[in-house]
Amino acid sequence: MLRACRRPGAGSRECYALQQIADRTIPQRELRNNVAAILRAAEAGETFTVTVRGRAVARVVPPGEPGLPRVDVDRQTLLRILEVPVDIDFAADLNAVEAPVDDPWSVG
Repeated sequence: MLRACRRPGAGSRECYALQQIADRTIPQRELRNNVAAILRAAEAGETFTVTVRGRAVARVVPPGEPGLPRVDVDRQTLLRILEVPVDIDFAADLNAVEAPVDDPWSVG
């Protein structure tokens, strides 16, 4: 359990708790109201999915967490890659894999 405290007025202290769950869904309002605590929890390893009217719109993840890799390739490099001919033996292997397979359960 993660506790976060803030001081709304002089001398008083208001505290609230955030559960540590593997992937927690929170509404945008909770992110807005508790942004500091949520960012601390994300820094500590927690993941949040932020929703607006019940629809997931964003994720808050720990720093350095691997996501889907994004590789941008410029047009010239892509054209160069596509010009390389396919290895003859590899092409034969692909054709063999794509050959139709007989149905072992066919009624015959």
